[in-house]
Amino acid sequence: MPTRDQPLWYFGYGSNMCRGIFLGRRAMRPLATRTGRLDGHRLTFDLAIGDGERGVANLIADASAFTWGVLYQLTPAELERLDHTEGVQHGAYDRVPVTVVVTGGAAIAAVTYRSRHRRPGRKPSPRYMGLLLDGAREHALPEDYVRFLRAFPLAIDEREATQGTLPFGDAVDKKIES
Repeated sequence: MPTRDQPLWYFGYGSNMCRGIFLGRRAMRPLATRTGRLDGHRLTFDLAIGDGERGVANLIADASAFTWGVLYQLTPAELERLDHTEGVQHGAYDRVPVTVVVTGGAAIAAVTYRSRHRRPGRKPSPRYMGLLLDGAREHALPEDYVRFLRAFPLAIDEREATQGTLPFGDAVDKKIES
């Protein structure tokens, strides 16, 4: 069991895989980074955002599934700050212990976020899926997992649809196709 000041591994599987989000917007400073696979969990997008059909990444227990992502080693203070940015204090997500398999088959004890607030039928927006695809490519996740991500149906962003245009246009279509 780690002590209060020992670094911990955090497993990011959504937009936190993207360096621009994790290192840039959230200003996290991981001590180390690795890729890994979380067995027994399926990626969903059932954490509702807004009134439309948009959702962000979440995990659901599924013995036959796995989810790839990025392990970041963080100080306890950084992990507490990440909890705050993810809304743990408001109940948006719960921090849960997991075991992640890394290259070579070693198992690493980590924590990740999972939400109890599920709204089935939600989908990632094109912008949000672009962040996951960026992160998957930046960390060289397996190509079959990148194809799995690209296969998710995308939501219409109701904020843009009410203005009569969709954001990003051909740029996102080309990014998702690549």
